[in-house]
Amino acid sequence: MAQFGKIRSYDSSKEAGTISPEAGGDALAFRKNDLQQQAQVPLVDQRYRYDTSSTDGGLMRAVNLCQADDNKVHQDQARQQQG
Repeated sequence: MAQFGKIRSYDSSKEAGTISPEAGGDALAFRKNDLQQQAQVPLVDQRYRYDTSSTDGGLMRAVNLCQADDNKVHQDQARQQQG
């Protein structure tokens, strides 16, 4: 199930960053190759939709990151409420 969060940090030299889940909890790590639009540079406080995956060590990380289109999110929520 997709989750939402905001970019907390991104280091372009390491091509890695963290995202803070909107639902709360610890920030999750991600790599540039986890972005659906790899040409895009994530900026702090940008809202993204993502999935989670566990690493070999059992830690959770963010994958399949896609910048959230807040208008589309609101439209989807309205459709769900209508039934």
